[in-house]
Amino acid sequence: MPAPFDLNLHHLRALGAIVRRGGMSAAADAIGMSQPALTQGLAKLEAQLGVSLFERRPDGMKATSAGLLLVDRVEAAFEYLSAAKRSGTRGFGRPEWLMTATQLRAFLALADAGSFVTAAQATALSQPALHRSVRDLEQVIGVSLVERRGRGVTLSGAGRRLARGIRLAASEIAAAIAETRPPGEGSGNIVIGAMPLSRASLVPRAVAGLIAERPDVTLSIVEGSWRELIEPLREGVIDLMIGALRPVVPPDLRQRPLIEDRPVVVAGAQHPLAGAAEVSRATLAAFPWAVAPPGSPLRAHWEELFAGRTPPPRPIECGSVMVLRGLLTRGDFLTLLSPEQVALEVANGILAFVGAPLAQCVRTIGVTNRADWRPTAAQRRFLEHLDETEI
Repeated sequence: MPAPFDLNLHHLRALGAIVRRGGMSAAADAIGMSQPALTQGLAKLEAQLGVSLFERRPDGMKATSAGLLLVDRVEAAFEYLSAAKRSGTRGFGRPEWLMTATQLRAFLALADAGSFVTAAQATALSQPALHRSVRDLEQVIGVSLVERRGRGVTLSGAGRRLARGIRLAASEIAAAIAETRPPGEGSGNIVIGAMPLSRASLVPRAVAGLIAERPDVTLSIVEGSWRELIEPLREGVIDLMIGALRPVVPPDLRQRPLIEDRPVVVAGAQHPLAGAAEVSRATLAAFPWAVAPPGSPLRAHWEELFAGRTPPPRPIECGSVMVLRGLLTRGDFLTLLSPEQVALEVANGILAFVGAPLAQCVRTIGVTNRADWRPTAAQRRFLEHLDETEI
């Protein structure tokens, strides 16, 4: 399966012209290419993708279903590439039409590496080629993309917008490649951002369910907190996040609930309160606590637990469930976690619940994605498996 920027951007842009003009000659005139070059470009695209994009008819060219899908995704990709251009700046009116795949690969490598030397080492491009690609992009867009600082570089505002646009464009083209592949030849990749409350059961069950029926799908799971995953989500590096939803979501994101979770007080099996059916807030406050960092939903529920009372002094702040598990077995610490996160440890007598799940502390677990995200068929099926998962 080709990578997104293995495909020629100029040939991809030509597809929409063929659809709208209905023929090769008119399309070639509309985009400033010769008809032989366009014919060769289309043949190369079809060979790379392994599908026919158009039906050749005596009265012109008619796009196949794969061709229409590719055109739709490609036009969305070019809209993302136009994000670095602001009205009133120098440069060309439609810079995204002049960008090349080589330039975009080079610029992303520089954006990720932070220096021309490191970017050259990470790619097959020389430093002069990287410099030339960045200069060419700056001339096309009409703005500075990088600021040199010593031996390294930082992205300007336009550079950051372009880097995000390139990643989102690559995501759209990758989705098009996956959906136009012949059956059984790969359905693309799904990159899942797994927040703490989704890792123990929700994500594994949905992943196992999808792979059982779609073994040609590749899944990548990236662990992190909401803060760690939000920017990769916005940039198209990950497709969706699964975990605790936020009470207020930025306008460029969408949230969808899946299940409700009620946290419970957890202690080591050796704790004096281990297994207690009912415990007062005053008793809970007498022990040391390890709690989630400020700003997290779990920390808000912990603060709600002791609202109007004197909370435990100077709690340990920790967002790692693994570290919390270790702390609980090495002292009289208490913490607040989802029952699902420690179900195996409780069943094996390592940890214990203290009281019942907190009825007043409900956390909604669900999916967060970009507002403009259009999932592929495989991604939609994964979402269906999430909906079908019961905990």
